[in-house]
Amino acid sequence: MGEERVGWVRVPVGADSARWTTRGRCKLVLFVVHNVTSATRLLDVLPLFRDDLRVQLLATRTGSSPFQAGVTELLADTGVPVLPWEQALELPVDLAISASFGGQLHLLSKKLTVLSHGVGYNKRLATPDTGHRTPDTGCPSPEAESRTPGAGQPPVFGLSPDWLLFDGSPVADALVLSHPEQLERLRAACPEAAPTAVLAGDPCYDRILAGLPYRERFRRALDVRPGQRLVLLNSTWNPDSLFGDGGEDILPSLLPRLTAELPADEYRSAAVLHPNIWHGHGPGQIRVWLDRARRGGLALVDPLEGWRQALIAADVVIGDAGSVSYYAAALGTPVLLGAASPDGLDARSPVAAFVRQAPRLSPYAPLRSQLDALLDGAGRAKPGAPPGPAELVSSAPGEAAALLRRHFYRFIGMSEPPEPALLDPLPLPPYERVTPTSPLRVVTRLLGTGEIEVSRYADPRSEPAGEGDAHTAVHEDTLDPDRRALADVIFRYGTADDPRYGTPEEWTAEVLTRHPYCALAALVTDRGSCTVRTRGGTLLRLAGAPPAADPAAYVSALYAWLAAGKTWEELTAGGMTVRTGSRGSHHVSVRPIRPVTPGGPGSPLTPAS
Repeated sequence: MGEERVGWVRVPVGADSARWTTRGRCKLVLFVVHNVTSATRLLDVLPLFRDDLRVQLLATRTGSSPFQAGVTELLADTGVPVLPWEQALELPVDLAISASFGGQLHLLSKKLTVLSHGVGYNKRLATPDTGHRTPDTGCPSPEAESRTPGAGQPPVFGLSPDWLLFDGSPVADALVLSHPEQLERLRAACPEAAPTAVLAGDPCYDRILAGLPYRERFRRALDVRPGQRLVLLNSTWNPDSLFGDGGEDILPSLLPRLTAELPADEYRSAAVLHPNIWHGHGPGQIRVWLDRARRGGLALVDPLEGWRQALIAADVVIGDAGSVSYYAAALGTPVLLGAASPDGLDARSPVAAFVRQAPRLSPYAPLRSQLDALLDGAGRAKPGAPPGPAELVSSAPGEAAALLRRHFYRFIGMSEPPEPALLDPLPLPPYERVTPTSPLRVVTRLLGTGEIEVSRYADPRSEPAGEGDAHTAVHEDTLDPDRRALADVIFRYGTADDPRYGTPEEWTAEVLTRHPYCALAALVTDRGSCTVRTRGGTLLRLAGAPPAADPAAYVSALYAWLAAGKTWEELTAGGMTVRTGSRGSHHVSVRPIRPVTPGGPGSPLTPAS
């Protein structure tokens, strides 16, 4: 074996693989991976070969993308044999599938099919002069400027000669398009490649559509409670994106405002970031950058397995010109663009039209009023409006699996399996409990007998607007111990039998002993109830009727009631009504856990001396 073949796969392919392979007569299907982003689209279509004992799946990586982090781990998780790029170039496969034009694809054996790894082809991007074609880097080329409509502009990635041709011939034997409008642009920009076009829908969009009936489950997985609105922050990669700092960098002010201006019990926030952001800067760096926002309650969504579920769950999206924003618009979800430069888009593309028409985020105006106005006006289509995202994402919604499998097997040269072609359903993400550890500034108003309005804001930089009294509620694990020492209410989430904290009775007593200025200590032990100890020593059980709000909000309501000079005994008969905005009204029972000894040590809120 020559030195150049060190690391080459020997089974199930290789020079002597016939000696070792159990099923050696399989047709070979090669998945060509550019980076994590393109790999996710390949994973969408991998299940189209399920249960077919006639097919051996293989993978390779072109090595051409600057975003190499995460690829090794992702391919290892698939369990498919991974060939070095040099071996893949020598292997005569029956079908090769790529979701990018990155790398020297023209060197592969034929029967190459290229899918889009986003919502069609919309970006203008010059091919590089490095000898490794990649959509991640580039510089303007004379050919792009001469052949692409729009003098001096880079070509459209995936629909221009620069990307589609090598020595005048198409790089791909089949170019999968999701809509005829892409075919029209292809014919205008690169007629030589038009015969390779295959209209086969959008498998990513089809998986989203199939997941729509499970929206409430996806919302519960993100701990979105009834009455809450989920605000999804999403960003593509590049300096001009929402997460980028190439233009006006609004992110440093927007992130804390998501949790500081939006009441925690009325809004839930989450962020979906492009895999190139994750793997370009590093997941650890992303978590460090977003630490304050995450402590304020922002959920950071998995960019591979969770983003589509979060998109389905969202009530409103703050985004940019990336595919996620366009998919959101196709679902009818209101989108507010925080970064929307059209410079890098094909002016004739649907995404460019969407960017021109979508409302813009005013970065320094109050955030809540902008979101509420957008939500209140959602769904009001203009009479005679041209086709929008819902019509232009795919010309065959729900049919991509059948169309793609038919094409793949035609290229392989054998019949399809008899079973229907089906994509994998979106998995239900793990439950992610909201655990705001940033100090909460709580504004309360007594509206009537046992009726308290509660608005909680995570770590606001100024006192929240609105009428009422204010106090501070702090999770025991808050970052700044000085804020905890001065808190009026200290709470945490746990279970009643966690040996680390002791029983709820023991934990609440310990907290009040350690923090003499704290009036109430509460341990939330399930989704709708908690145990509270007053400074006077009384143990109470607060339990909300379904659908419940965060029980920590009930504790703040009780604090407001007691701070007004009232007693908890007044609530035992009828309970409390806790109002969390116009959409949340929660009945909460108040019960002592055991009989109270008369003559306790003063008012329930009196700090210890």
